[in-house]
Amino acid sequence: MFVVTADQVDSRREADRVPEALTLLAGVRPRAANPFERTAGDEIQGVTDDPADLLDIVTSLIRADRWRLGIGIGPVDLPLPASPRAGRGPAFIAARAAISAAHPATGQLAVRLGATPELDPHLRAVRERHTRYAESALLLLARLLRGRTAEGWEVTDLLADGLTQKEAAARLGVSPSAVSQRVRRSGWSEQVGAVELVQHLLSVADGRTDP
Repeated sequence: MFVVTADQVDSRREADRVPEALTLLAGVRPRAANPFERTAGDEIQGVTDDPADLLDIVTSLIRADRWRLGIGIGPVDLPLPASPRAGRGPAFIAARAAISAAHPATGQLAVRLGATPELDPHLRAVRERHTRYAESALLLLARLLRGRTAEGWEVTDLLADGLTQKEAAARLGVSPSAVSQRVRRSGWSEQVGAVELVQHLLSVADGRTDP
């Protein structure tokens, strides 16, 4: 399982962004195991069992800006309660450690693996290593996304919906060459590759994929 804890950066000097974030996340998690909700003050938390959903969550919060992210990986006590605030298990503890680690980090993001004492030490080491790899890859992805312009998001949204570059050009009312330039500047191809890599690393770290 993946537990995501996010808190608003500089919340004391800015308006409350939690309602906006909850509305945003309600539309990007069709397979999420537990909806996001406010857990305390300017903090939100949710649970998903799908690496693809996790990437959607992370990408949406990075795009929304002003959010610090902590991701916990590992087992949770089942059945999940209706509210993530009542959730228990190693992944919840790991998410709390991750959000604490994200505070001083330049990238404002951290990933931690929950305690799994029953694992073979070698397998535990493999999962810990892939957790670190996933964090590094997510930090690189975050840097790419934070540098994307509004025009870049406009065209990549269309590509993410399945449109071709030619179709995107027609939708935007610009030339195909203009779209091609926007796509290159947006880092779309790099994003596609990074997402595939991160999903694999997260899946290994969670023990669902053989490394």
